[in-house]
Amino acid sequence: MSLLIRTCAALALTLSLPLAAAPAPMHSQFLPPDDLTLRAEVPDQQQLLQVTEYAVVVGNQRQSSQQPIPVTSPLMIRLKGKSLSKGATIAQVVLNFDAESKSLKKPAYDDKSKTLTLSYPVAQYRVIVDLLRNDTVYVQFLSYANGHIWADLHTGAVRAR
Repeated sequence: MSLLIRTCAALALTLSLPLAAAPAPMHSQFLPPDDLTLRAEVPDQQQLLQVTEYAVVVGNQRQSSQQPIPVTSPLMIRLKGKSLSKGATIAQVVLNFDAESKSLKKPAYDDKSKTLTLSYPVAQYRVIVDLLRNDTVYVQFLSYANGHIWADLHTGAVRAR
C-alpha cells in the first residue's frame, strides 16, 4: 500500500511543477550555435526526414525564345525517405546545385507538393553524394515566426574508428 501512496505523491508532485520550456527540435544537436538568438523561440514548423533513396538528375535545357540562346545544365538530387517528426508532411527534398550565383536561394517548403527545396553551391555536390552513399542521412527543416529558416543535411553521430 505504501508503494501506491508514494507513486501517487510523486505523480501529484510532477503535475504540480511548472511546465518546462517547449522541447527543442528533434535533431537540435546538429544545429550550429545560435549567436544571434534567431532560434530562441519554438519552431513554427519542423520537418525531419530520414533519407531512404536518392536520384541524381543532370539536365540539359535550351530556351529557344531568348537571344542569344542560353544552354543550361541544371544539376539536382531528389531525395525521398520517411518522416520522423510528429505531424511531418514532407514527401521529397530537391537539392539544387548552383555554380554561377553569388548567393543561394533560401530553403523553401511547398505545402501543396510537400517538397522541400534546398540550394547548395556546386562545390558541395561531391560531399553530399558521398554522404548519401556511405551514411544514414537526415534532412532537417525549421521555420520560425521571426522569419528565420534553417535547413540542413546531416548524418547521425558516427563513432570514430
